[in-house]
Amino acid sequence: MGAVTMASYATILLPRAASRPRRRAAVPPTTRRAALPATRSPPAVAATSPSRERVQQKKQQPAADAQSTTRLYSLSPCPLLLAALLPGAEPVRAVFEPFVELVKTWDLPGWLVHWGHPGNMAVVLFAMGGYGTYLGFRIKLSDDPEEKAKAKDLHPKLLAGMFFFFALGATGGITALLASDKPIFESPHAVTGIIGLALLTIQSILPTLFEGNPALRNAHGLLGSGIMTLFLIHAAFGLQLGLSF
Repeated sequence: MGAVTMASYATILLPRAASRPRRRAAVPPTTRRAALPATRSPPAVAATSPSRERVQQKKQQPAADAQSTTRLYSLSPCPLLLAALLPGAEPVRAVFEPFVELVKTWDLPGWLVHWGHPGNMAVVLFAMGGYGTYLGFRIKLSDDPEEKAKAKDLHPKLLAGMFFFFALGATGGITALLASDKPIFESPHAVTGIIGLALLTIQSILPTLFEGNPALRNAHGLLGSGIMTLFLIHAAFGLQLGLSF
């Protein structure tokens, strides 16, 4: 009896156990996070070369800046006069080079090479040029016929001698600079000297035209005074040049 009941209970319970569906384990609900705002990536830079328009803009930009900018430069007139009057230092240097090498072999004292030219030119300027200028004013202002006659005789001789020694002294100055390994045409002293020699050439031509045009006597006197003033400035530049090395 007990075995029957156990078997019957087993037959009853087994189908029920088999008929019941298995419960799945409860899956906890997944929590969805709020989506972050999408960040915009910067536009990709093209690896290719810039377009023609950009290149033209870059080329036009400096030109526009240059047009809109005003620049002030200080300009010395001496290099311009030098460029207009001189053929160049190299040909002159080439001509003087053999004589300069000869002077170097003489083993002259340094002070003589350095100050010999300024000393000689100072004597010519103040003795011949100064006294010749004085005689020129006596020709114009003196009332003594005898004094005028002497002045007319000596005035052109003195100033012609000054012209000759100045031209000869210019070669001495160039030789002294080259012997000291210095540039020859890059100073105001050289420029004023060449201008002075050119004006002296014009001044020496004017007296030949006095008979046809007496008014040129006044121009001759004014030009002579201007030339003497120029050579005084020339001497000051020469002293400055001599003290610079």
